[in-house]
Amino acid sequence: MDASFDAVVIGGGHHGTIMACYLAKAGLKVGVFEKHTALGGGAGSEEGPAPGFRQNFCAHFTRFYGHPAYEDFNLRAEGLEYVFPDQNEGMIFEDGSSFIGYSAFRVCDPATGRTEYAPENVQKTFEQIRRFSPRDADTYLRLVDRYQRYWKEAFHRHRYEAPPPWGTPDALEELMTIPDSGIEPVHQFMSVRQLAYDFFESPELRTLFMRATPTSGGCFPDDPMGLQSLVHVMGLVLSFEPAAIAKGGTQAITDALVSAGRKLGVEYFTAQDVDRIVVESGRATGLQLEDGSRVAAPLVVSDLGAPQTFLRLLRGEAISDRIVHRLNNIHYDRGQILWGNVAMHELPKYNSDALNPGVGVQPRLYTGAKDPDYLATKYQHEIFVLGIPQQLYVLTAPDSVWDRTRAPEDKHTILIEEFTAPARLFSPREWTRLKEEFTNQWLDSWQKYAPNMTRDNVIAVRLYSPYDVQASHPDMLEGGWTQGSMIASQLGRFRPFPELSGYRTPIENLYQCSSSLHSAAGIGRGSSYIAYKVIAEDHGLPRPWEHAGRSY
Repeated sequence: MDASFDAVVIGGGHHGTIMACYLAKAGLKVGVFEKHTALGGGAGSEEGPAPGFRQNFCAHFTRFYGHPAYEDFNLRAEGLEYVFPDQNEGMIFEDGSSFIGYSAFRVCDPATGRTEYAPENVQKTFEQIRRFSPRDADTYLRLVDRYQRYWKEAFHRHRYEAPPPWGTPDALEELMTIPDSGIEPVHQFMSVRQLAYDFFESPELRTLFMRATPTSGGCFPDDPMGLQSLVHVMGLVLSFEPAAIAKGGTQAITDALVSAGRKLGVEYFTAQDVDRIVVESGRATGLQLEDGSRVAAPLVVSDLGAPQTFLRLLRGEAISDRIVHRLNNIHYDRGQILWGNVAMHELPKYNSDALNPGVGVQPRLYTGAKDPDYLATKYQHEIFVLGIPQQLYVLTAPDSVWDRTRAPEDKHTILIEEFTAPARLFSPREWTRLKEEFTNQWLDSWQKYAPNMTRDNVIAVRLYSPYDVQASHPDMLEGGWTQGSMIASQLGRFRPFPELSGYRTPIENLYQCSSSLHSAAGIGRGSSYIAYKVIAEDHGLPRPWEHAGRSY
């Protein structure tokens, strides 16, 4: 094809589909070019692990109802509907004890995602924690108060605003200047383990915090996680924000965004691999596709990771040695998981339900030993050497309880997740073996928690390894979901590194909007939204956040 647009977006991942909507709403003629035959990138779903079942093959926990695009494009009317259980995140321990977290804030307006404080849920979570630590229960109440007064607004601003230059505090760093905010300067430098032990005294919450952090913040216990991940993970561990299950799976996010985009005139081109970005006199002027055809556009936005954008699509261009050097120094060895779905005849019947009714249907349910020292000192080391930890800490999510589109009538499907090593540490054959070993080990362990989880109850299992993820998602190097480790040195104004952290590039009219920039990986983060704000500033485009009355 030879065509022209006002703006082109390279990549049809979730950030590309968000960006396309905002550019089109600004009145531009927009084209999106995606290498694969399907749009959405990690925001997709498929049939599996057996006929009639549905599972997510990448992103799972989304909470996209809180993204500005949800309201700006009325995505609920486009088919994106969430279910919001009151129960949220919890854990069953090997000794049979357990913890249930209830959402401190409840969605009161599904059309906008607006939430309201739920004091009865706060009391229930307080009582859950008080059973094993009165001190931690008081800490919980104190942190809920700080979240409501300070953290919630600051976190939204941080997620959807461009990070300021070094020396100017961002929205979360400003909290350190407020004496009773609960955020101290030392917290930005503490490791995950130090934070777990600083905030909590009980082995229950220390264990849950250190295991939940790689799922939601991409860091292991020895990693400094930074304020962004601290506030985010704390809100999940203590269930500040509501659980959210997208009906039909994560694919519903992509379908709604594309539907909204088409109504705004966006043209989507799949199975169209971009070979290079065309640069003339230091300015981006369009694309050249793999078949040699040209697409002209005075504005180019890349939804691909920074390495692909600069090392592949801009090959031959005058990119500084410092940028190339730092592109090759991005850290990727975090966020690797063995995960997928188990299709089953009946839900697990957990022994712990007898003592703590309802724990088995937690939307995010961890299992494992009450052993924070193991997580702090051995968990990651065993993962990197063996591929599977000797003590499993598996996350399960019984989505078919809340969304009956995920399984046939009277059947169920549950997500399972455990962390593992970077893709390069094992061969393709070894990854196949590790998937089988993990499946067998977990099914044996599952029966200790829920005796009915025998092989006869299992219909099928489909798992993905880091090797599988890297093969299908080139920006997820080493097979991690984080698209560049989310350690403190690669967050905010330092993501992926200072020279490329501002969404603009050294090439005029070329912008980046992927998860390799602030506010990092995960469906619902702010990269594309902030990138549009930068483009709007540069090109005088409409500013929808002002019309909506948002401060971000």
